Amino acid sequence: MGCALSGSGVAPGKTISESKWCPSAENQLASKVGAEHGGDGTGADPFPLAEGQKKRIQESWRFLHDNIARVGIIVFIRLFETHPECKDVFFLFRDIDDLQQLKMNKELQAHGLRVMSFIEKSVARLDQEDKLEHLAFELGRSHYRYNAPPKYYEYVGIQFISAVQPILKERWTPAVEEAWQSLFKYLTATMKRGYYEEEEKSGSIKSLGLRKPGTGSILNSI
Repeated sequence: MGCALSGSGVAPGKTISESKWCPSAENQLASKVGAEHGGDGTGADPFPLAEGQKKRIQESWRFLHDNIARVGIIVFIRLFETHPECKDVFFLFRDIDDLQQLKMNKELQAHGLRVMSFIEKSVARLDQEDKLEHLAFELGRSHYRYNAPPKYYEYVGIQFISAVQPILKERWTPAVEEAWQSLFKYLTATMKRGYYEEEEKSGSIKSLGLRKPGTGSILNSI
């Protein structure tokens, strides 16, 4: 096929994030259908997964479920190795530089489990697109309140895919990888919408609070 997914999933000499994603005909069809039915002009991304891709994600998750605690730790250790600036978001353990010590950190373990729980809920809602969108959108809104900027969101999906490949072994195929990539792309985009909406709303509230009486604040008209 001439893309990263036609071989091992990663082009030689490149990381997953650097490799080009080459969507299959199935994925292109799913995007077309999503655009026809989801393009409501609200900025929401069309749901990108075809039925076959949903099944691949659901089947692979069943094999991953017993390892979610381990996967959660691996994801964040690799995240901090590749993007150490991400640690600045986590004040509870951002000063821990020893990765072995970080692996045993209870706060990191708990956060890893929360992320895996979000992925589990997302997989459970693949056939309920409105609920899946709401889940990711609200998570994006809460991340604004946690001061966790959107530039970090896509890193988690990349490290998740790297972490689960050796666990699934021969069950990990280019088609499975593409399905997971498409899901994370959708979740990331939806979380970003939630983040920016919350940012805009908070900015509006702050600007109203800074206005002096008699300068046109809507509070004066109540």
